[in-house]
Amino acid sequence: MKLARIALMMGTLTVVACSNGTSSSSSATSAPAAASAASATGASGSRDLTVASWGGNYQDAQRKIYFKPFIDKTGKPLLDESYDGGYGVLQAKVQAGSPNWDVVQVEAEDLARGCTDGIFEKIDWNKLGGKDKFLDAAAVSDCGVGAIVWSTAIAYDGNKLKDGPKSWADFWDVKKFPGKRALRKGPKYTLEFALLADGVPKDKLYEVLSTPEGVDRAFKKLDTLKPNLIWWEAGAQPLQLLASGEVSMASAYNGRITGINRSEGKNFKVVWPGSIYAVDSWVILKDAANKDAGMDFIAFSSLPEHQVKLPEYVAYGLPNKQAASEVPANLAADLPTTAANMQNAIPLDVDFWVDHSEDLTKRFNAWLAQ
Repeated sequence: MKLARIALMMGTLTVVACSNGTSSSSSATSAPAAASAASATGASGSRDLTVASWGGNYQDAQRKIYFKPFIDKTGKPLLDESYDGGYGVLQAKVQAGSPNWDVVQVEAEDLARGCTDGIFEKIDWNKLGGKDKFLDAAAVSDCGVGAIVWSTAIAYDGNKLKDGPKSWADFWDVKKFPGKRALRKGPKYTLEFALLADGVPKDKLYEVLSTPEGVDRAFKKLDTLKPNLIWWEAGAQPLQLLASGEVSMASAYNGRITGINRSEGKNFKVVWPGSIYAVDSWVILKDAANKDAGMDFIAFSSLPEHQVKLPEYVAYGLPNKQAASEVPANLAADLPTTAANMQNAIPLDVDFWVDHSEDLTKRFNAWLAQ
């Protein structure tokens, strides 16, 4: 995992990138500012507020619209790190005591599990003005506050495929659309997409997947595509594979697709029918050193005047109702929450994955090793 650690303080920037245990740094601080930053974590042994998110162009946007403005408002430093998700990472940090992260953005089933297991602090909804300011139950929790609505969908290069795939059945059709495919390495989404490709209606998807026969059916369908599959783990990878031509289509996060189109002039297309959408949330790790400052940060980043800026940088839906209503029409067209894009999309069944993630992950890993 590559961690990008950013220390921002009073208009200064220090970057430390860590990969495979090595690190390097570059500093834009003046000597007095550097001394000030050092004193913030120095003799007292205290630690600066630390926020972990998903990296890439999404976290670049967060720095501009959340992290830096929060620093300017409070006059205190904030560190941000990136990770690739996973409940075990968060659980281990809390169980070790004094976690080195305070605020983390998590996927929906990790929120549900962590709240049940007690590894997250309770949210002070009074600081956010109440739960009714957010879209629906998926964006409000005793332990989490909705940060984005996002989708996993088929992506392909519109410059290479003029008449591209329209469904997961097309994704599986290597005769009509030759080339390798890329899927996220793990059972979640992969099994759903396999069943959709095999003709299961979207409104029956989790009903079928909840049966042993349905799981067998999903793995049997995966068998047919396995020789043509490349697996990805970090969100930037499927688009890199598309850009290099290593795959002809991939599952990818919708915001990443739109982001690379804007930043690099690509013509990558999103196939909305059959996409699966979910809500990511902000949480505070249990017994975090800066839990009060973390709550202040979550409240700040959830304000409509800040959240509404996100679609300018990355095309994720906004859980704050006021912010969602104020997104310009040209940007709203790329969001998973737009009515046309939601029409044939599917909500992730969080309860299903909380109940079945462990068993299906074991089976997926065994299948992958065959």
